[in-house]
Amino acid sequence: MIGNVILIPVIILFFSNACGQLYYATKLYKKFKEDHSIKNSIITGILWMIAGLLYPFYFSFEGSEILFFKILSVFFICIFTPLLILAIISYQYLFSVKKKDKIRKQKNINQLLEDFEKNSQLANEEHSYSLKRDIYRKTLHLFPAGVIILMWVFSVYVWDGMWNADKFWGINGEEFGKFLIITAGYSGILIFAALDYLRLSYIFEKRNLVHLLPNNVLEILSKSLKRQEFFEFTKPVALVLAFTPIFFFPFGIFCAAALISTIGDGAASIFGLKYGKTHFPKKSSKTIIGYIGGFLGSFLISILSLIIFLPSTDFLKKSLIALIGAIAFLMTDLANLKIDDNILNPLLAGILMAIIFYIF
Repeated sequence: MIGNVILIPVIILFFSNACGQLYYATKLYKKFKEDHSIKNSIITGILWMIAGLLYPFYFSFEGSEILFFKILSVFFICIFTPLLILAIISYQYLFSVKKKDKIRKQKNINQLLEDFEKNSQLANEEHSYSLKRDIYRKTLHLFPAGVIILMWVFSVYVWDGMWNADKFWGINGEEFGKFLIITAGYSGILIFAALDYLRLSYIFEKRNLVHLLPNNVLEILSKSLKRQEFFEFTKPVALVLAFTPIFFFPFGIFCAAALISTIGDGAASIFGLKYGKTHFPKKSSKTIIGYIGGFLGSFLISILSLIIFLPSTDFLKKSLIALIGAIAFLMTDLANLKIDDNILNPLLAGILMAIIFYIF
């Protein structure tokens, strides 16, 4: 009972962020109706609430030692991460903004869009630049999934398998992996959310705090965002939030779904830009080569994930699961819905692959 009460602050924090993002979304939609997708913002807000509600269930394993890890997780998410964010903002204000008042005036939405337009003109003049920009974007989207996989490999094969740390701490590698991934993941989401609150604060004319964003963060954003995304929350937040419901599935399924939404999507985009000529539908920017590249990329990365993380599963079953995941990605891509594919791809692919895994 005490262990569950300890987890309540995380739930409250995530519900508060859901309300905060929905408030920002309504302001953005009023000012920039053509650029801001209120539908995606509402779905992201709901995912914040779902992530908060699911948090206690990640610590469902038994043992007296788990109380320590619950306290440690809550400490990092609710205390250490907010203090880290505050420290970064304070440093930026004291050593950059306060001494150079020009920075305060220069960092605004108009300046960000002006920098973006310059890069866009260069992209139109040089096709290879557009491809490099897209590779850069997809690499950023791959980063969260890559970190999660590395944490899992470390927990299961090093922390437990090589170091035998489970004998000292009282929880096995998979349990430690869940603790590590959830704690780091939830903390990371909060950092991205804080950056979004600062970046989008231009909606408040008298309380514009864009200048508090570190220069290197703004540089990364200017290289990776599309024009419409300057008026929306960053995609990695929605992507990681979409990972939370499917993290309950076997890790091989989760890994396949996470990589479909990053590598599969990246393959479709890069192959389409590099080799695509025939567009489908005709007025769409998507190409047949892009669809094929995304499907094959999704299937191959899925089968690889299942071979590594579900070694005892029959190969025919693995192939069927991977095929369903690839088809799910292709159907989402073809449907071209106005819902962020960073949300749809992991959820749809993960759920469908899990159904096949449990039925057959």
